[in-house]
Amino acid sequence: MLSKYIKGGDKIDLEALDLGLKDNLEGNRKIYNSTVSEVVNEDTLEILMPMDHGKLILLPVEGKYRLIFYGEKGLYECGARIVDRYKSNNVYILVMELTSNLRKYQRREYYRFSCALEMNSRELTGPELTAMEQGRLTPRTMENKENLKKSIIVDISGGGLRFLSNQKFERDTMLYISYNLYMGGEIRLFEHFGVVLHIKDLENRPGVYEHRVQFTHVDEKIREEIIKFIFEEERKSRKKENSL
Repeated sequence: MLSKYIKGGDKIDLEALDLGLKDNLEGNRKIYNSTVSEVVNEDTLEILMPMDHGKLILLPVEGKYRLIFYGEKGLYECGARIVDRYKSNNVYILVMELTSNLRKYQRREYYRFSCALEMNSRELTGPELTAMEQGRLTPRTMENKENLKKSIIVDISGGGLRFLSNQKFERDTMLYISYNLYMGGEIRLFEHFGVVLHIKDLENRPGVYEHRVQFTHVDEKIREEIIKFIFEEERKSRKKENSL
């Protein structure tokens, strides 16, 4: 079943299952991004060693993970453990053995697609927050869409996005966000409300701040459109890589 749905080149997330007590109590989730190298057989696959900011993450043998695959036929998940790791032609490989059956994964909105998209945003005012909470205000019905701050989206999902900006927004700030996506041969405007979950200063770029935002009050049709865009772009990228 594994080889029917998963193949080399598919993106994959690894969510650590053997967290320490402190991590479990605080609800932390350790997720690593990687790529399938090869499906060895129906119970074993090889993946590239995850990297973070250009550095290898040496995951331990016998470590247990939940794997989330982003295949052409959709998203799938299963449990697995690392049984070996080795280096071949300067590429570091993890050998994973499945510990559960492959099954359909439903939470597609959380796949993060790397990109570089222009974005406009500003903080909501007090009256706007009240109107939003009472259901009287949506991103499209906002009247004041001037003096927006420009920034760059570096990854996006159906659940939110991460962007870089010269302005530092505080955690829990509610933002109005707008950006364009090229879909179906046309440019479409997307507008959201989003709450800032995390802010990080970039050490190598003084004065630039990374923000992670979760969408709020999102229509499910809009969320599906974003997910559709992500999968279309992933397919284009795979076709381009396969043609080289």
